[in-house]
This record gives sequence, structure tokens and C-alpha cells, in this order.
Amino acid sequence: MDGKQLPHLVKEHRVSALRLQFTDILGIIKSVAIPVSQLGKALDGQIMFDGSSIEGFVRIEE
Repeated sequence: MDGKQLPHLVKEHRVSALRLQFTDILGIIKSVAIPVSQLGKALDGQIMFDGSSIEGFVRIEE
């Protein structure tokens, strides 16, 4: 499956939110959830998040 097929699949299955998973520098799986309305931005690499909200990324004080 590629990024062009994903929007159709999401609509077909009435998906309302997506959980994006990634690993931190130590290999621990982390995730963030986004509404399906942001899928296009996610596929284009335009979704960003505050690293201080992900445990183990950056301390808030820094």
C-alpha cells in the first residue's frame, strides 16, 4: 500500500483517528494520535509535535 491508497481506505472504513508510531533514539516505541482530517499533512511530512510532550524526548525545562 502507498500513500495514495491510504485516504481511500481510511474513508472506506470510516476511520476517525490515526495513531502514528515511531521509535526514540533508544528504540522504544512512541506514538501520537491525529484526527483523520490531518492525514494529508501527515503523508506530506507536515505534522509536527512538541517533543516535551513525549516521555524521554526532551525535558520541559530545556
